[in-house]
Amino acid sequence: MAARRSRLELVFDILLSIQNKGGKIKPTHLMYKSNLSHKLLNSYLEELIEKGLVNVEEEFVKKRDGPLKTVVITEKGLGFLAEFRRMREFTDAFGL
Repeated sequence: MAARRSRLELVFDILLSIQNKGGKIKPTHLMYKSNLSHKLLNSYLEELIEKGLVNVEEEFVKKRDGPLKTVVITEKGLGFLAEFRRMREFTDAFGL
């Protein structure tokens, strides 16, 4: 059985999932890609929005009752991904 992911690894997985889908993704797809429950994903998204790593865009579509939401990674979020990768390479180089 695999070890539980750390908080930083969860944030990395969420941001990487968004980046891999072209920088924007629907919340439900993000939930499946990052393998998180709805409640846990919303908790992390609130924090990521607060920290400026992602934004949520809403688009109103005639055929829907509510807005179509899309989670978008910001430049700050892309910077986090780059720095986390560097940190991971550094720790891997020392076998940590």
